[in-house]
Amino acid sequence: MSIAAFIRDSVLRPRLSKARCLVVYDPAKLYRAIVISLADEETTVVDASEHGIESREKALQSFISLARIGAGVPAGLVVYVPSSPPKSDHERTLDPYAIYTACGAVFPDGDGDEYLSLCLKAKPDHVSEIRRLFEANPVPSFELVDNIGGGVGYPTLRTILKVDSARNILLALLAPSERQREGLKGNDAWIGEAKSLFKAALGLKLATKGKSWSAVADELWRFLLFSEFVLDLPGTLPPSLQAVPHTDTGAYALVFDLCEALRNDNRTRQTYIDRAEQIERELNLPAACSDMTDLGKLDTFPFEERTFLHMAVSALKSDQLDDARFVVDQHKNSVWLGKGESQAQWGLVAAGLRLVTACEDAERNLVGYANSLDALIEQYTLSLREIDRLQREFEQALGEYVSLEPVVDDVADHVRKRYARVAQKIQTIFIKHLEKEGWPPHGLLPNINLFDKLVAPLLTDRSKRVAYFLVDALRYELGLELNRQLTDAGTTSIQAVSAQLPTVTPVGMASLLPGAAKKLSVMREGKDIIVSFDGQRLTSVASRMKVFELLYGDRFAHMTLSEFNNGNNPTVADAVNLLVIRSTEVDSHLESNPDTTLGLVHQVLKGIRVAVHRLKKAGFTDVVIATDHGFFLNGHANAGDVCTKPGAGDWIVVHDRALLGTGSGDEQSFVVPAEKLGIRGDFECFAAPRSLAPYRRGVRFFHGGASLQEAIVPAITVALQDQSVHETSVAIVRLSYKSGVKRITTRLPVVDLSVECTDMFGQGLDVEILLEAHDRHGNVIGEARKGDPVDPATGTLKLQPGQEKQVTIRMDMEFEGKFTLKAFNPVTLTAYASIDLETDYAV
Repeated sequence: MSIAAFIRDSVLRPRLSKARCLVVYDPAKLYRAIVISLADEETTVVDASEHGIESREKALQSFISLARIGAGVPAGLVVYVPSSPPKSDHERTLDPYAIYTACGAVFPDGDGDEYLSLCLKAKPDHVSEIRRLFEANPVPSFELVDNIGGGVGYPTLRTILKVDSARNILLALLAPSERQREGLKGNDAWIGEAKSLFKAALGLKLATKGKSWSAVADELWRFLLFSEFVLDLPGTLPPSLQAVPHTDTGAYALVFDLCEALRNDNRTRQTYIDRAEQIERELNLPAACSDMTDLGKLDTFPFEERTFLHMAVSALKSDQLDDARFVVDQHKNSVWLGKGESQAQWGLVAAGLRLVTACEDAERNLVGYANSLDALIEQYTLSLREIDRLQREFEQALGEYVSLEPVVDDVADHVRKRYARVAQKIQTIFIKHLEKEGWPPHGLLPNINLFDKLVAPLLTDRSKRVAYFLVDALRYELGLELNRQLTDAGTTSIQAVSAQLPTVTPVGMASLLPGAAKKLSVMREGKDIIVSFDGQRLTSVASRMKVFELLYGDRFAHMTLSEFNNGNNPTVADAVNLLVIRSTEVDSHLESNPDTTLGLVHQVLKGIRVAVHRLKKAGFTDVVIATDHGFFLNGHANAGDVCTKPGAGDWIVVHDRALLGTGSGDEQSFVVPAEKLGIRGDFECFAAPRSLAPYRRGVRFFHGGASLQEAIVPAITVALQDQSVHETSVAIVRLSYKSGVKRITTRLPVVDLSVECTDMFGQGLDVEILLEAHDRHGNVIGEARKGDPVDPATGTLKLQPGQEKQVTIRMDMEFEGKFTLKAFNPVTLTAYASIDLETDYAV
């Protein structure tokens, strides 16, 4: 194979195939002809060396056309730029083609793409000659490189393996296909050629006397992987390993290239993992290297991945965030993340790192938005709510963390304390302004006016059909996630609104009724409270729904979210133009056990999303989604993390964080006149903790009191589009487990997921996929583990055509037996692909 053909077929084409967009920077003007040769019916090549403005326009038009598929539409774009690639952010802002590198791939990308490295990879059996050529001429022509070595070498190996370069011969000998392995079995004439190739390319003098492929492969694998380990080490080998054969630095480019190819190819990845684990055991590497603290950058062997994980944990706990981020980023694509346990641990560290970083940013800027209640709330809705989202995702990752090795368990304490510190600082500012300014804030729509402002005006038009979702405990950051999911259903908008105090369900749900601003009050009844609405006691869901029924008659109907989503055709009479859909799942899940049920929150969002699309099919025109209150996740709670009730006064405990009655405040609780906080009724004062702690010990999920997390909530409106606007999308999804293995031996198996082709381009390039494991009765007994690449809020992941991802499936601890893993469209719940598997756990 010529050097030009090698660069085109082994470097540029695979990169283009994976990313669909490739920018080639070439200041020496070596590769122009190769790039031009990539043009075909499916690939557009833009040559930026000609007609600068026209080239930019052509590149932009071709890039936009990648979002469509069909006759005459390119499947790939290559931009040739005859200059050096930008190295700094400033240079990238000046480069008109940098945008394509952000969305696609780039060449050169690292030292492995240097011209010398490419030549060494293309002709690994002629290392000395190539290095001598480059010493005499730093940029030799392709013709000079091609002339090295003369005729066709290794004819027997080329014939048996059906490959055309020394590099590909080495890869085939390391991991042959079934056909190649059969060819090697039937003929041992290749042994002599293999010995010559190993010596010339790697410096390996084959020691085995065996003439079988397995004997040769064992020695080649050990030499190759140990060579990469040695070449990556900054220091010297321990004495016990110094006699183990390995190559010298001259073969580094080839060694790294072969190992990367084996790790990155789905067909050979598992073989690499098995071989590396076996060689690590044979050489007893963990014990031999136990005193070494710097193992370089690569994790050739699994014990190195453990070492790097400990480094990341240590840096995070020491608040050396840049160091932790460097280690996490360097190993986010590690082959060892193919093990579900490792992926979960790295995911937990990455989630903790994101949260701690956000806390530091928020704490630095606290002074800038502490001047007023309105300023604080505005900043909360713009950015501070992000630390709540990241905290929820961290707690979710922690709740799903399953491992017998507690390597990252102590991360939780550090991260939780860091979040608690900044959350309490924000809370202190919030309470100070609340005591001074009262509630609800002037700049927000209060929940008591929400129905009259957002729903009632729609119902004046008898042609409109409105679905009004009443979702229990949908805090603001979750509302943003839900709004993001609903953008494909129509025109959406979200606004922050103020919850009614106290932030408990009976009061909050009543505040969402028609006319609540004038009719709602909270009254004393013995040692408890009741909600009164226009003089009538509201003590149940039925009594609240009666308010709608009296006002709208047969134009009104109500049901739960699960009732609406169960069955193919939910029964809603044509006369109904106000349908109330109720959901209590978030609150009930988190009230029961937030440590283990936080991961179920995304199921509620999924259910709402499915319901909205079904409403569109049923002829509804508008959706309004409201909630009674938010919540606080008290993950950092310990035995002493509790607030003492005010000692003096006459108080009724409304919930874990709210009192109504009379009395005075103290250092732990604030007391404000009820009227000043918008609470109508026969109570004089409202009291609540100043801190983010409840009046009861051991509570990890709470609401009822006053905090940004409890009292700032979302209101979402969706103007549904006609069903014909978006046709049903079709995606060809491939799903596999270890190249066809049918039994899983871990409760965190990692599956390979890819999208090969799709027509889902009218709404963007991404194909959204929901992964679930079902038993033979259709029960969900496993889900994709939330965290990169799976969205923690939706439980789904998005892939572009040509992309491949490894996804960890978290199996139910109690389940064993046969099951089906399915890839779904998360909106229609139609299956893209499925595989049948069975558990085979070691007892």
